Amino acid sequence: MSIEVKNLYKYYGEQAAVRDISFSVKKGEIVAFLGPNGAGKSTTMKIMTGFMPASEGEVFICGKKVDIDKLDTRQIIGYLPENNPLYTDMYVREYLEFVGRIYKIKNLKARVSEMISAVGLEVEQHKKIGALSKGYRQRVGLAQAIIHDPEVLILDEPTTGLDPNQLVEIRELIRSIGKEKTVILSTHIMQEVEAICDRVIIISKGQIVADDTAKILQQDLQHQTVYVEFDNKVSAAQLKKIPNVSKVEGLNNGWLIESLSNTDLRKEVAQYAQAQDWLILTLNIEQKTLEEVFKELTK
Repeated sequence: MSIEVKNLYKYYGEQAAVRDISFSVKKGEIVAFLGPNGAGKSTTMKIMTGFMPASEGEVFICGKKVDIDKLDTRQIIGYLPENNPLYTDMYVREYLEFVGRIYKIKNLKARVSEMISAVGLEVEQHKKIGALSKGYRQRVGLAQAIIHDPEVLILDEPTTGLDPNQLVEIRELIRSIGKEKTVILSTHIMQEVEAICDRVIIISKGQIVADDTAKILQQDLQHQTVYVEFDNKVSAAQLKKIPNVSKVEGLNNGWLIESLSNTDLRKEVAQYAQAQDWLILTLNIEQKTLEEVFKELTK
């Protein structure tokens, strides 16, 4: 595994910001790390990068244990912090060369030019960082995170401040990086998670409350709901006679029908409609949005 987090705790005084967090991420996986403000996301990421010590537990990056004083793990991690600290008096190219020298990168000027092109900073490369918009500063932060070609990329709110066009470009860059590396990112943009992430970890009050693909999390494990439209006039009372139906509600020109359990109601509805000689115009499974799932798990 590229990332292994084992029984992680972080206390501030008597308050536990992170409580018994464990998860792993394999190479080539892009994982979203979600949670409300104050849930412990940034704290966990800081511990994973060696920026902050854990109170209890261990973190391994590519088999190497992360520790405050261990530089060998930092060489294989690319990190974009939430507040994206930059030297605003430095020029873009000057700053990236400065970072590159810290990592002792060979062919530094060529690598800096490659990063500037990759994150779309060509037009702004000769400006001071302090003169850049927030979106372009994010691009500089992302460039410094990947300039040393790290094995693992940890991104805390990487698309903050980007306009819609920039969002698409940076998402494509992250998706491309994720094919060969391990990426874990935090975000509040659910469309971003659905667009680029293979897996979702949701944290609430310092504990993991969900860990699966977005598609599976959007499936209600207790009840399934289908939306159906008929070419015939039907009543709620008739639809309640369908086996395994617990609830029927009218919606627009059709009906929302909820199951008693996680049963595929489409078969039941189709068989009942056929017996009643009803013509079905629409029959779809209704899924919760990822935002709805997030709210339910973290409220």
